[in-house]
Amino acid sequence: MRILALDHGTVRIGLAVSDEMKLFAQPLDYLPAEPFAEFVQQLKSIVKEKEVDLIVVGMPRNMDGSYGPAAQRVREFVIALKEAVPMPIRTWDERLTSVTANRLLSEGNVRGEKRKEKVDKVAAAVLLQSYLDSAALN
Repeated sequence: MRILALDHGTVRIGLAVSDEMKLFAQPLDYLPAEPFAEFVQQLKSIVKEKEVDLIVVGMPRNMDGSYGPAAQRVREFVIALKEAVPMPIRTWDERLTSVTANRLLSEGNVRGEKRKEKVDKVAAAVLLQSYLDSAALN
């Protein structure tokens, strides 16, 4: 079984999946965030295809650890997701995942529109790798 990470955004939701040993994160793609029903259908298909047993959703936090308006949107998203997809769903601190994703893409000379297309799924992979590397699995 695998873990699927979601980097929630209002327009796109980046996806990444772990390997079966749950050691490495691999970016998948992104799905449009709206309409939500269509997102859920596509997500269910990916969960089944990739044999996912846990979904990890990035929880935005301010640098001081507090939660802002973006965190409230993610909380609402997670509540709706738990109703639509009957499986374990956890949140995970996503501080600096987009910054790290942009840095990695910049170092790989990915520019302009191509970077915009890839940042969400790379951020999801950074988020998932952070989760996999943590003690959360122990």
